[in-house]
Amino acid sequence: MTQFDLNQSTTKPKIAFLGIGLMGQPMTSRLLQAGYAVTVWNRTRSKADELAPLGAIVEEQVADAVRNADIVITMLEAGPIVAQVIAAALPGLRTGALLIDMSSTRQSEAQDAHARLAQHGVRFIDAPVSGGVVGAQAGSLAIMAGGNAEDFAEAEAVLTVMGRPTLVGPAGCGQIAKLCNQLIVGGTLNIVAEALLLAQAGGADPTAVRAAIRGGFAESRILEVHGQRMLERNFMPGGQVKSQFKDLENVLIAAANAGLRLPVTELVTENYQRVLQQSPQADQSAVLLALEQSNPGQRLGKIKDQLPG
Repeated sequence: MTQFDLNQSTTKPKIAFLGIGLMGQPMTSRLLQAGYAVTVWNRTRSKADELAPLGAIVEEQVADAVRNADIVITMLEAGPIVAQVIAAALPGLRTGALLIDMSSTRQSEAQDAHARLAQHGVRFIDAPVSGGVVGAQAGSLAIMAGGNAEDFAEAEAVLTVMGRPTLVGPAGCGQIAKLCNQLIVGGTLNIVAEALLLAQAGGADPTAVRAAIRGGFAESRILEVHGQRMLERNFMPGGQVKSQFKDLENVLIAAANAGLRLPVTELVTENYQRVLQQSPQADQSAVLLALEQSNPGQRLGKIKDQLPG
């Protein structure tokens, strides 16, 4: 049993949180409110400084932020940035520390991070999330973890502050679970858009059709939240088109690596690519716009589009 294991029963682990963006800010806030000592770092320091009134210690350099941490959490934009931040953190990471990457990356990137950290005696869990900013604020994120069972057991209390963690397999499998989640979300968004446009084109009231089918087998959070967004043509960002497209690209890469072809996912990815060229920061429900482009003269409702920028 390590010294950290002995201390765990009486003290909470010290945490370093790297990446204070739309998701990282509420996630870190919850950890601070739960009584954890948290040191934070962000490329743009002003975002990290916002957490200082809650008790966070702000560091300018990544290595300094992780130096005394038992658990390091990264929440960053993409795999290459995760790799850069890990490289910057390595001089400060202590042997036996546990790094939990909660970013959305490729499975191969997570496995590479695991191997690199293991060479330095640092443990690794990939734990991407689903639930968006609202879930991060509420502490209700779905957290899909890949790693060693003992490491997960050590991290579970910390992760539970932010959501509902589930161990799904060894390192890299958290990213596969997240891709499965994003595949279902992206595909369902497309189907909801098609259903609402079909309802209107066939002479029905799409708002009434959505209300009528809710509660049946078609009910889902996508129909509830994003169906309403489509009817209101509210494409201001929650989850963004660029993020959904990146995730779907990673789904296809993972499928190819596993010897699979996913034809529906290929079509869904093409739709997001079309929206990406126009409104990369729009909410993912803006996939409705790609469907309307494929059907000249058809438009869901008469409300003006709400789009970022």
